[in-house]
Amino acid sequence: MKINKPEDLDLTIAAARFAALGSEQRLAVLRSLVRAGPEGLSIGELGTRTGVTGSTLTHHMKILASAGLVTQAKQGRSIICAAIAYEEVQGLSEFLLNECCADSPSPCGDHDHG
Repeated sequence: MKINKPEDLDLTIAAARFAALGSEQRLAVLRSLVRAGPEGLSIGELGTRTGVTGSTLTHHMKILASAGLVTQAKQGRSIICAAIAYEEVQGLSEFLLNECCADSPSPCGDHDHG
């Protein structure tokens, strides 16, 4: 599901990714991973920071991973480390803002997209 440009992100993939963020707990998990940076967090630490633990956290991570928003990799013998898929999250933002004001008589002069 890797994307290179916002126009490459198809509506179906974008909808699936936004749907994956449609849970307060999943959004909290993703936000914690963004705050943690590219090193990510162990599942245990992620659970501690979000208050989402056990099978519920595993369920949410599976949905976020299926949507291409997080990646998981085993580190050591038993700790699974989760890190954010920054390009995909950036792609969602660009998907929304890529055509900002395209149909407006006054193009994007009064606001910044960051």
